[in-house]
Amino acid sequence: MANDHDTVAYDVEDGIAWLRFNRPDKRNAMSPTLNRAMTAALDELEFRDDVSVLVLTGEGQAWTAGMDLKEYFRETEAHGLKGVRKAQSESYGWWRRLRWYQKPTIAMVNGWCFGGGYGPLYACDLAFAAEEAKFGLSEINWGILPGGGATKVAVELMPMRKAMYHAMTGEMIDGATAAQWGLVNEALPLDQLKARVTEVANVLAAKNPVALKATKDAVRRVGLMAYDEAEDYLVRAQEAANSFDNEGRKEGIRQFIDEKSYKPGLGAYDKSRQSSD
Repeated sequence: MANDHDTVAYDVEDGIAWLRFNRPDKRNAMSPTLNRAMTAALDELEFRDDVSVLVLTGEGQAWTAGMDLKEYFRETEAHGLKGVRKAQSESYGWWRRLRWYQKPTIAMVNGWCFGGGYGPLYACDLAFAAEEAKFGLSEINWGILPGGGATKVAVELMPMRKAMYHAMTGEMIDGATAAQWGLVNEALPLDQLKARVTEVANVLAAKNPVALKATKDAVRRVGLMAYDEAEDYLVRAQEAANSFDNEGRKEGIRQFIDEKSYKPGLGAYDKSRQSSD
């Protein structure tokens, strides 16, 4: 059953929460109202037992066209610095929340993804796009730099020369090019996109959730660390994960060594057989 927040909607089906930008008439541009609704939806879904994976997508023909220029910029700026800072905290806040979300997250980019949309795009753990989707940092075309983290996202996900060209020209690229440049994992024809995302979501849902969360965090954290710092962090993170869910680790090892019922290189252990004691 759909749960609507006017600007945001979601459905939960077979362990997957399909969370949608829901302003199709505005190409799902992000407004202060939408940003507040997204925070509320993320709160509602994060610890639900029937949700294993969250997919962020868009209603209609867009993922999100970025920030609503009228509502996010002009109307908030009319309230001075206080209004600007409030709008920023609401948008950056849910993107930050998504980066460290408890459940694995996938961006399913079904259409337009522009400017501010790069914030939630980067926040999701994985990203898949329609080949027909359009990506762009168009800020340069209306006289500003790609702010709100968009420039950082471009540099994090793409080679420097690609990022520089992308940001300086404001030219659009399609989903296939976005995959080649590293903005998304894969690009597929639109009519195959949801099936592929569902397939990947089901793979993630089969993993140990404690190990998956620790892995998500580790990948984001170690990128900015020197090797020795990363090594120390990962040792401590493994210890913490084992302490929190030692039975899961033991069951995985038991099925591999004692039963020989699975091969780690080919798939996950059967977590349904793990004792809950």
